[in-house]
Amino acid sequence: MTDLRDARISRAQFFRMMGGLAVAAAATACSTNPQSSGTTATGASGAAAVDLKFVGVADQKAPMDALLAAYKQAKAGVSIAASYAPTDQVQTSLRTQLGAGNAPDLHVVYPGSGSAMSMTEIAKAGLLADLSAQAWTQTIPTGFKPAFQQDGKTFMYSAGSSVIGAIYNKKVFQDAGIDAPPTTWTEFLGLCEKLKKAGKVPIALGAQTPWVTQLINYALVPSTVYAKDPTFDDKQSAGQTSFAQSGWRDAMEMYLELQKRGYFNDKPNGTTFEQQTSMVATGKAAMAIQVSAVLPAFRDAATSPDDLSMFPLPGSDDAATVWIPAGVVVGLGASAKGKHAEEAKAFIDFLGKQENINIWAKAVAAIPLTQDANSTIDPAVESFLPFTKDRAVPFMDQRWPNAEVQPTHFAVVQELLSGKSTIDEALKKMDEAYAK
Repeated sequence: MTDLRDARISRAQFFRMMGGLAVAAAATACSTNPQSSGTTATGASGAAAVDLKFVGVADQKAPMDALLAAYKQAKAGVSIAASYAPTDQVQTSLRTQLGAGNAPDLHVVYPGSGSAMSMTEIAKAGLLADLSAQAWTQTIPTGFKPAFQQDGKTFMYSAGSSVIGAIYNKKVFQDAGIDAPPTTWTEFLGLCEKLKKAGKVPIALGAQTPWVTQLINYALVPSTVYAKDPTFDDKQSAGQTSFAQSGWRDAMEMYLELQKRGYFNDKPNGTTFEQQTSMVATGKAAMAIQVSAVLPAFRDAATSPDDLSMFPLPGSDDAATVWIPAGVVVGLGASAKGKHAEEAKAFIDFLGKQENINIWAKAVAAIPLTQDANSTIDPAVESFLPFTKDRAVPFMDQRWPNAEVQPTHFAVVQELLSGKSTIDEALKKMDEAYAK
């Protein structure tokens, strides 16, 4: 393949791959050493020790804590100092470090091509080490290969796939007399109204944190766009359609309808992800539209973690045409220009062992990339599995052709929420960014 634009994920391939994950699921029903990267020391055995540095994002901390401890036992001569930065920061400062040649040995990488720290963008710049010789790369499902690979070579590790939907507080639902999650958009609006009348914020929205702005659209667009035309991405790439000419308009109208009805917290543009998390975890708000990878953060903030679960956000009034977003979870790669590239690659090879894929996937409530008898699926995401056979699509940004569309999307949603823009203006800006 050349790049992701020339190696689009076939919808049929994606459906077959996700169906396989669902069948498998049904069948199986931070820092180790805070030293700086690039230093060496002599261990007790006399062999040179190696200190590596990893920079990731918050939802990678739980799995890395567990796996760094395991690696320390398996490879006593190597220590890895891990730190975590906000998503917005790694998209700027870490990307700048990569370009300047002073990047950490290991760092976060986003699948596909839709951001400045995406696999395709970094690999094309020659900044990621080739992982293709590692055994785990041979098991990447066909439909996921464009998220991991550039020019047929694998440059990123990820432990599996996650979904986007409503993380909700079951106790808040029960107290409001809500017995079951909704299956249509009209039912969802009715549920929100019932919660509002019960004195609860129906949906916590932390739009001050830019990446949170995208998630409601991502949850709705599979139903408003891809359920009607699964080939939308290919047509958009060929210039045959656009954001403005598609169900993206419907999704944005639905997004703003939630605001107009008063179903968000006050001042969402002044609310952070952490505040959003706390609101749902403590029962002040009933739910948040989020990616399943952050479920651990919500549970950590909750008095009773078992009160939190998830359901698909229905973006259609026909339950049979409700589709969901399911994408490769954020991963990591090794710096191609690092002083200890081979040692960094060896750690990724360790992560590729099935038992470690299982550990990582479980920690972020993901569906494991590959499964064995010990693989598990978080109960909170089980309601999404019936959709994965033929009603799931990759996260939208994983197939965008450049790193301009995603930040534009963040910005226009904030402008829409503040009343400073119209949907026509927002979609026009996204189309312009797509064409760059």
